[in-house]
Order: sequence, then C-alpha cells, then structure tokens
Amino acid sequence: MHIARRTLLGAVAGSAALGAVAGASPASANAAGTGGTPSGSWGSAAAAALGRLLPRHHQQVVFRTMARKGGADVYRVSGRTGRITVEGTTPAVQLTGFHRYLRHTAHAHFSWNGEQTALPDRLPAPAAPLTGTANAVHRFVLNDTGDGYTGPYRDWAAWEREIDILALHGFNEVLVYAGADAVYHRTFLEHGYDDAELRGWIPGPAHQPWWLLQNMASYGGPVSRELLARRTELSRRIVHRLRELGMTPVLPGWFGTVPPEFDRRNPGARIVPQGDWGGFRRPDWLDPRTPHFARVARTFYRVQEELHGATSMYKMDLLHEGGTPGDVPVAEAARAVEEALQSARPGAVWAILGWQENPRREILDAVDRSKMLVLDGLSDRFPKVTDREADWGGTPYAFGSIWNFGGHTAMGANTPDWAALYDRWRRKPGSALRGIALMPEATGNNPAALALFSDLAWTDGPTDLAAWFGQWSVARYGAADPHAARAWDVLRRTAYGTTRTDSWSEAADGLFGARPDLAVTHAGTWSPRRLRYDATEFEKALPALLAIAPGLRGSSAYRYDLMDVARQCIANRSRLLLPRIKAAHDAGDRARFGDLTRQWLDWMTLLEQVTATDTHHLLGRWTADARAWGATPAERDALEYDAVSLLTIWGPRAAADGGKLHDYANREWSGLIGGLYRLRWTTYFTELSDALAAGRSPKPIDWFALEERWTRERPTFPSSPRGDIVRIARTVASRL
Repeated sequence: MHIARRTLLGAVAGSAALGAVAGASPASANAAGTGGTPSGSWGSAAAAALGRLLPRHHQQVVFRTMARKGGADVYRVSGRTGRITVEGTTPAVQLTGFHRYLRHTAHAHFSWNGEQTALPDRLPAPAAPLTGTANAVHRFVLNDTGDGYTGPYRDWAAWEREIDILALHGFNEVLVYAGADAVYHRTFLEHGYDDAELRGWIPGPAHQPWWLLQNMASYGGPVSRELLARRTELSRRIVHRLRELGMTPVLPGWFGTVPPEFDRRNPGARIVPQGDWGGFRRPDWLDPRTPHFARVARTFYRVQEELHGATSMYKMDLLHEGGTPGDVPVAEAARAVEEALQSARPGAVWAILGWQENPRREILDAVDRSKMLVLDGLSDRFPKVTDREADWGGTPYAFGSIWNFGGHTAMGANTPDWAALYDRWRRKPGSALRGIALMPEATGNNPAALALFSDLAWTDGPTDLAAWFGQWSVARYGAADPHAARAWDVLRRTAYGTTRTDSWSEAADGLFGARPDLAVTHAGTWSPRRLRYDATEFEKALPALLAIAPGLRGSSAYRYDLMDVARQCIANRSRLLLPRIKAAHDAGDRARFGDLTRQWLDWMTLLEQVTATDTHHLLGRWTADARAWGATPAERDALEYDAVSLLTIWGPRAAADGGKLHDYANREWSGLIGGLYRLRWTTYFTELSDALAAGRSPKPIDWFALEERWTRERPTFPSSPRGDIVRIARTVASRL
C-alpha cells in the first residue's frame, strides 16, 4: 500500500461506517418516489435546521412526519399563534412547507442572496392549513460547473447554509462533486499509478469540474495530500447532512476517464484519445466494453462507497462537449457504462445532461430508459425545443434552466418560458417530464429566479407571473408596499421578462468586464451580444426601491436588491456609452474622446463602490476562502492562483486566447472592477489617446500577458463589505 493512500485512509477513518449507515437511509426511496419509513434521526433534522435559521423562533415549531400521497411528497402547515405544526414526508419537505408558511403568512423568507427574518416574537398562525403536493418526483439542483464557479473553496459553514436553502426551496436531489478527487486518487493507486503522479493529474479545486467532465486535467495542481483529506472530510459532511434531511446526494459515476499512459501501465487496455477542449488536452477514455473498464469501475464504486456511502443517482455525461468515441460503438459503450453502474448500485438512476448534442440518441436507445434521467439544460434556451418525448424517445427528463453562465452577475431569467412551458409539457398526453432541474453554472444570484423556478414543482397549474412577483415583493421585504410592488413589476417586465425567442437563456453581461475593444458587444465569448430588454425601463426599478418605506429597508434582502439593481443599471450604461466613445475616436475628436473615456472610468469607480457593499461581490472574499485551504505559504499562493485564474484567464494562453475562455467567468465584483478591469480599460484608452495625438495606428496590446501578470501579482483586496448601499444607490440614481 502506498504511503499516500495510508495517509488519506487515516484522514477519513470511519467514513466507510458513516457511508454504510447513511446508505441505509430513505434517500434512495425518496429519489424514486416510492416512500419509506423515516429513520430515527429524521425527527430532529428539520428542527436542527430551523435552529440554525431562526434561533429565536425555532422552539415555536413542531415537525412531524407524514406519509406520501400517491407516491408524491407532501406537506401541511397548521397551528395557532406561537405554536406552528409542520408535517411533511421528509425533513427537507417539512422545511419546504415551513418556508411556504414564512413567505405567505409571516412575510419572511431565506434565499441565496439576503433574507427577511424580522418576525414578531410569536409566530403568526396561518389563517387555514397550508398544504402542498410535489408534482415532480425529481427536484434536481446544481450544475457540474458549480463547484468551480460558485466557490471551490467554500467551507462547511457555507455548504451547511447552501443545503438549508435548497431544502427550504423544495429540492430533493443535490449534485455533489466535492470529494471526487480523492475517489479518483484512491482508485488509480490500485491501477498502476503512484501518489505523486495522481496528485499532479488532478487539477486545483477551481478547475476540477471540467476534469470530471473529461474536458481537461492537471491545471491548477498538483493537489496536496492534506488538501485531498480536507476535501474528503467536507464531502462526507455534505452527503451526511443531505441524507439526514432525506435528500439524495447525486454523486459522479465513472464512465472511463483515465490518467495518461493507462494502456502502458495496464497491458491489454484499450484507450481512445479524446483530443482537445478549449485549448486543453482532454484525458483519455478507456473503452467501456473491455475487462479493464469493468475492473476499474468496481474499484471506483467501492472506493466511493467507502468514502461517501452509496446513493441512488449518479451523474455521468458520456462524450461531453465534443468527446469522440473513435471506433467504439456508442450504444455498446453506453450499455457497458450502465452495466458497471447497475452491478455496483442495482436500481440506480443515471442522470445525464441534455446539452448541445448530448445525450446522443444511441445512448438512450441502448440503456434501460426507466433508470435514466435527462437533465434538460435547454428547456428555456431554444424555441425549436418543443417535443422532448420525440427527441429522447420517451426517456424521463427534468425541465431545466441554466440562467447563468460562468457566474456572471447579470440579473434576469426567461421566467415567461417557465410559466408557459412547464405545466403544459407536464400535462400533455404521454409526457415524460418527471422533474425540474435548476442548473445555473453558479449559484448565489437571481434570488427571485431561484424561488420562482423551485415553486414550479409545488404549483398545481400554470403560474401567474404578475401575481407571483407581487407576492414576492411582500415576502422579500416583510410587508406590502406600493413602491416595492412597482419595482418588482418593472423587473418582471424587463430582466425577468425575457424569453427564449432570441435563443438565449441568460442575460447579457456588462462591457466593463470585457477585453477592451471599441466595438466589443460581450465580455464572455458565448454571452448575448445585446441587452435583452429595455434598459431605460429597467432603470425605473431603482428609484422605486429607494422609495420603499423606511421600516422595510432593514433586511439583507433589501440591501442586496438595491445593490443588484444599482449594479445592473451601471452595467447597462456601458452599452450606451461605448458606441459614443467609438464615434469620438473614429472622428479623431480627442477632446470628446477624453471626456467620454473619463465618464467610462467614473462609472467603473461607482460600480466598484456599489459592489463593495456586498460580501458575495468581493474578490477579496474569494481569495481569502482559497488561501484558507492551504497548509503552507506556497500552497496558499497556488490555491489563490487557481481560484483567481478561473475568473480571469481561465487557463494558459492556449485556453484563454485559442480556446476563447478568457473572461468566461467575468463578474462585476469589487476588486475585479477596480483591479483588472480598470487596468485593462485604462491601458487601452491611454494607447488610443496617444495614437490619436501622434497620428498613428494604435499598438497591439498582449492582453493575456497583462491578465496573467495581474492574476499572479495583484494587490490584496478587502474581504469584508464596506460602504452604505442606500447612499451609493442614491448617487447612481441621480446620475442615470
């Protein structure tokens, strides 16, 4: 046995026992919608969560378990003032019911971004019992990319909060990628590799999602033994808490990704090179039809169970984003991948992303469709998506949304599509729709979208968006207010009023975060080229928010919304101002060019001030989180670079420039705006101005070199918020 393996096993001692206990919980029954007898720990799980969320009020709530209704999850909330009874089929469902009570009776709520918990001393009684029945067996949440773009270095406190929020919003299947690095490490120690080789193959945590998708390897590594052990401990806590709440941890399955030279280390093995992805060399693929594949799969699932326990759903994207089967028949490969999974986990569901050309029809035709779930990432993206039963041969699927790519801070989502399509597709004859799949590439944005999309699975009939947003404004700030209602009606019709008719599902990113060019229309290569709503109409939301009654301005929800709307107003200004700068430059008007570029930089200064008021819009927080995971100064530096590079250059020059990944994860954060983004635009405007003065063409600028240098050598930015958002938002409103 290798020393590294002994060290890691020691660090996670007891995990196998934990997995055995957790694996016996009703989580798998919950995923299948078949019910099950709650374990003894369930009675306290919802109460413990409420103790974390509402420490002053949690003793006024009693949680009880109730049976499923026709195989569906249900809840019921009743009681009197100061004594609320919440019944539900699992602790998570109980929390879902309680959250509905909070929103509709107590006018309070929790979200990814801010909360409103100004409650009376005694919780109010519901006028009549509140009941809810899930119309979806599968309520899946999180994207494969989430661990990278949301926070690769989140600690247990952040994950604990995330899980509580997801339970409050009714989800029952949660994707967990954290800890997969240790599973791969231990697996391939048994198949011809040593500790150092494998730690060098595994990327840094910020880039691991794309390694698990078979897109790339190594970048941001090597990882240390200590880091593997700490991430394993974190993942154990995540999956254990999910099981306590009756939620299903969705773990990565194994579909053939192997380290370099696997065939040389394992004579007789047959590998298929996968070429490149975005400027990276993809890991090789082991032919699933071979005995070598079956042996590695057995090791993988055994090790995974020892570390995390077994579960009932596994996520695998076979041949993702350009993967090539070579001369391997896709159908045979799919059957072999499925056979390996079912051999290790009889009855498990294979979850696969519906994205681009995946899943290939050959895959779906080859497997047992009753044990497959397609997570449709394009439900609200393309108008040509109209018949998923025909597209996927009746394979069960979840109606999904990816409203955010790369962690962009833009407000908005195609909510009219959700309201128009979900209920209709679910009720149509022969429908294979079995769930919802909330999959923004990064969480922690668009709290209204989180609430609305999750409500789809608990709403009987179509959603009235005007009524929903009206009620949201009440729960969001604690009471009815005409200005709040006005603000959210504006947002409903603008940022949250876009549709898939233009073949986009996300809002346009701002231009302050783009590589400078006078004709640039987007920062991320694959982002919308234009604003998808009327910016002038959107701006009306800001004065409305500022006019809300003073008594409703005390919540973190209000402060977040004020920040977010002010930020978006400024971001939208970039699209108005840049064409004017270009016109002045093209006309050779140096005076006007200088005046307009100063205005551009002034808006950036104000944007920096706006975002500095929010904890989750701070580059300093992101870097502090990364450094906290390092055991030595060198490791802390390496982890910080891993985290920051994802937001800037993404990878080496071949990926940033050739693969066009630079700024894919651009975001309007304090530190990025006043740091890299300002440096780029200042450098660019200075060169253009000098060229105008000298009557010459501008010199080309090596943006990657500038960005890579800044990523490695930038100053330290604050990790705590600063500034008064009400005062700053008033300044923004006065300048619009």
